[in-house]
Amino acid sequence: MGVLNFIKRIFVWWDGQTLGTQLFTWRKGEKVGEDEQGNTYYRNADDSKRWVIFNGEVEGSRISPDWHGWLHRTWDEPPSDKPLVHKDWEKPHIPNLTGTAQAYAPKGSIRRAEPMPRSDYEAWTPE
Repeated sequence: MGVLNFIKRIFVWWDGQTLGTQLFTWRKGEKVGEDEQGNTYYRNADDSKRWVIFNGEVEGSRISPDWHGWLHRTWDEPPSDKPLVHKDWEKPHIPNLTGTAQAYAPKGSIRRAEPMPRSDYEAWTPE
């Protein structure tokens, strides 16, 4: 690991874990499980703290609803021990795409490749 990577690990929190988080996880962390995106979930010995180490970009919307409920103590058992029962009408989890090329753009948006002409208003012209 080069010096630049070491400095990055100390200060950069948006691209993985910092050195402080890695040390805390190494000393106090008990691995609970992983989700389908490769994020790893931990708790300490007395279960007073729960946290996630992201696999890649640190983005809260990358946590599935199952694990989100465990992190925020909606339920005590982690999904790795007691998977939630899902209904057949439930859609799979997708992360927040705001600010990315895949973000939703309505019909008249200039962000679309071929924006449609606006027809939901009539332009005002002075007399």
